[in-house]
Amino acid sequence: MSGMMQPLMGFVGNLGYVAVCVAGAVLTMNNMAEFSVIVAFMLYIRLFTQPLSQLAQAATSLQSAAAASERVFNFLKEEEMTNEAGAKLVRTSDFKGSVEFDHVKFGYDQGHTIIHDFSAVAKKGQKIAIVGPTGAGKTTMVNLLMRFYDTWSGEIRIDGHPINEMTRENVHDYFCMVLQDTWLFEGTIKENIIYSKKGVTDEMVIQACKAVGLHHFIKTLPQGYDTILNDQANLSAGQKQLITIARAMVEDAPMLILDEATSSVDTRTEELIQKAMDKLMAGRTSFVIAHRLSTIRNADLILVMKDGDIIEKGTHQQLLDQKGFYADLYNSQFEMA
Repeated sequence: MSGMMQPLMGFVGNLGYVAVCVAGAVLTMNNMAEFSVIVAFMLYIRLFTQPLSQLAQAATSLQSAAAASERVFNFLKEEEMTNEAGAKLVRTSDFKGSVEFDHVKFGYDQGHTIIHDFSAVAKKGQKIAIVGPTGAGKTTMVNLLMRFYDTWSGEIRIDGHPINEMTRENVHDYFCMVLQDTWLFEGTIKENIIYSKKGVTDEMVIQACKAVGLHHFIKTLPQGYDTILNDQANLSAGQKQLITIARAMVEDAPMLILDEATSSVDTRTEELIQKAMDKLMAGRTSFVIAHRLSTIRNADLILVMKDGDIIEKGTHQQLLDQKGFYADLYNSQFEMA
């Protein structure tokens, strides 16, 4: 509507000019009006259409304001986050390693449940893979684990402490994340790897980059670790992903979340990233969301989700032997030779 308003007013104004010219020509030819009268009427048309175009401009601004205010009021209607005044603070250095989901139920909108009844236990150092079709609730489980949302019922416990009794910042300190989207900001490679971690030395950054196989590439850049990452920085998707893995290594949190971290790279780069992630996962409790089932064959426990419920659980071989939903998913990705 905003786009149509100005051309519409211009069309009405030009139509007025045409009407005056045609009517004036007819009247002049019949000796009923002089040329000066036609010029006067053209000026009148201009004076008449000027306020109309100003109204059109005002209408455009009002429509933009209406669209923006709809978003603002939707935001204001959102529920307030729960008060954390009495929340406990648990130090990450005391982490023993268990994460427990106890009959978790959740949905983003009231009346529309996504997670119906989710229960699982992860022990220290285990690699827990969550697989399933799109919309099964895999990323929702990560959102609940990070306490971006609170569960409707049931509990998520870290070392026996319910996370809804801990501060959100405290819960976030337990996790480092590598996501599908490689979120890099404009700054040096070193600043991107350090991110918000305090007390990180250059040596720690170099060690993390060597571990993920990125050190040699960075040294070939003109400014090395001080190279600015912006639109001109010629980095591949795999190299950007390796930077985020190095960032997670520097973060050194006791638990790790990997959400589709190799979905946007080719198979050879995926193998390189997979080796880097195996080093990152060593000794950490890891939660891996994957569509490529080749990346989670060595998981200690695979949870197969469908429509918000765990329908199968076990190791890769156990699930293949069951010849159920997971076996169908796996065989659809890999044809038998």
